[in-house]
Amino acid sequence: MSDSRVPQQVRVMTTARLHMGFLDLNGGLGRRFGSMGLALEEPALAVGVRHAQEWAATGEGAERVLRLARDFAAGAGLSGAAALQVESHIREHAGLGSGTQLALAVGVALCRLQGRDMPLAEVAALCGRGARSGIGIGAFERGGLLLDGGRGARTQVPPILARLEFPAEWRVLLVHDRIATGVHGGQEREAFRALPEFPAAASAEICRRVLMQALPAVAERDLAKFGEAIYAIQCLVGDYFAQAQGGGRYTSAAVGEVLEWLRGQGVACVGQSSWGPTGFAVVESAAAAQSLREALSLRHAGQPHVEFGISRARNRGSEITEQYEGGRAVRGAVN
Repeated sequence: MSDSRVPQQVRVMTTARLHMGFLDLNGGLGRRFGSMGLALEEPALAVGVRHAQEWAATGEGAERVLRLARDFAAGAGLSGAAALQVESHIREHAGLGSGTQLALAVGVALCRLQGRDMPLAEVAALCGRGARSGIGIGAFERGGLLLDGGRGARTQVPPILARLEFPAEWRVLLVHDRIATGVHGGQEREAFRALPEFPAAASAEICRRVLMQALPAVAERDLAKFGEAIYAIQCLVGDYFAQAQGGGRYTSAAVGEVLEWLRGQGVACVGQSSWGPTGFAVVESAAAAQSLREALSLRHAGQPHVEFGISRARNRGSEITEQYEGGRAVRGAVN
């Protein structure tokens, strides 16, 4: 294309998120799900797109990316083709929101490549994202600690009800099990069909913990109270999902053992992100996270599939770079 108003290339960088638990799996008030989650700085995903004569994709998961791109372009009424390159990726089916982040990155990049500024909610709907949680969409757009309102009868994408800046000094210790995968796709749909009704009293307890403990604790930088709330929510939700994830509170027994060890060391805030297998712990500083990672690496030296990472919260949205003729680059956040 020669139109100088249309970029020649677009690159979108976005990051993983933690899903810390559902608010209301009972649905007796007319809305179901609702969730709380946190955008992370790492791991990150980056996708570049450029105009091309034919559709093509390279990098990790190229076939999936190509399918996403073609389906989105057809649904959005975009003309022409594009070449896509996956520069970095988030592991699939690990509970870190890779599917939503990839779909949104591809959709936004293709729209920007053709000079279209489509609202993110429309991009998400065309990609089929936001079926149960709006946290991934909110993380892509704004980052931070997020609360969404679940799905009602008329909901297209679950609305973000609250967003808080997460303390910059706190760190998230990630616990990975490289040989396990979380429930996903058809398994997830079947799990929700097969599970018994979630007790209304448990939903009420979760909502109280979120509104009157977790959110105020973040606002006041009280990690102990935040951890108390998250652990209580994780116990209620994890035990409910146990029959769908192998019989335990955590999908990976190895990750569960690590989290219980961390609790024994005085770490208040531990849990599993979404269906797992990735576990997390929030600690007060980078030094504390590094010390725990070193201890855990020694403790689990005989389990090479169990790995540990450190991230901080991401308090901003995804980044977009648009490259125009003459080498001019325009960078900014998705919002």
